[in-house]
This record gives sequence, C-alpha cells and structure tokens, in this order.
Amino acid sequence: MKNISISTLRRIILFIPIMVISLALSAQEKSDYETAKDEIIQTFGTFPSMFEAFPSYALSGAWENFKLIHSPDGTIPPKYRELIQLAVAAQIPCDYCIYYHTASALAFGATDEEIKEAIAHGATTRHWSMILQGNQVDFEEFKVEFNAMMKFMAEQNQK
Repeated sequence: MKNISISTLRRIILFIPIMVISLALSAQEKSDYETAKDEIIQTFGTFPSMFEAFPSYALSGAWENFKLIHSPDGTIPPKYRELIQLAVAAQIPCDYCIYYHTASALAFGATDEEIKEAIAHGATTRHWSMILQGNQVDFEEFKVEFNAMMKFMAEQNQK
C-alpha cells in the first residue's frame, strides 16, 4: 500500500463532510421538488410545462411564490390582478402570458370590454413612456408638473 501524504489525507478528510452535506442537500432538494410537484398536480390536475421548465432545485421556491402572489388573500381582487397582468403581457409581448391572463381574467368574470380596456391602458402607458423617455424629459421637472396638475384637478373637483 502506498503512503498517503498528510496533505492528501487532509484533502480527503475535508472532502468527506462536503460530500455528506452535498448528499443531504440533494436529498432535501428532491423532497422539496417532489412536494412542490405533488402540490402543483393537486392544484391543476397536471404538471404544467411552465413549472417543468423551471430548474428542479428552485421549483419549491417558485411554487411558494406563485401560491402567495395568486392567493385569494391578496389585496387586489383576482379579476383586476389578471387584467393588470394582461396589460403587461400585451406590452412585453408574450403570447403565453397573453393567453394565460386573458383566460384567467375571463374565468374571474372580466368582460371582453374590460379586457380591451386593460390592453388599451397598457398601450397608452407604453406610448407616453416612449414619448417622455425618447425625448429625455427631465424627470424632476416632470414630477413637479405632475404634482401641480394633481393639485389643480383636486381643487377643481372640490368646487
């Protein structure tokens, strides 16, 4: 048997705990992944490709975030939440998101007219953003003007 140098022995001794920790984390990762996958299937009746496309080690965190942000405990009612997301999706643009959020908005009671209006609001925001950004309007000056406009309209509303 060959003599093992002290430095090699130290490396082996240091390597063993790293491997044990790595294996333990790997087992926990699989458990978290399987738990999240099971919950997703229980929720949707399938394991959608949008979750399948997510890195397995991070799926449980993504699923927790998804559940929290889509919770009925949120302050924005689901129909309006979906209309907001649809307006954003239309501006990205993302066919997947547009389909998802249109169908979801309809499922939560949005009308075709509300869907059109949400998209129009998104388009208007993008339009004016391009005008302001493209012309490099001074942001501080914009805020002063906007605050003055809001004050004026509030005063007019009180009359």
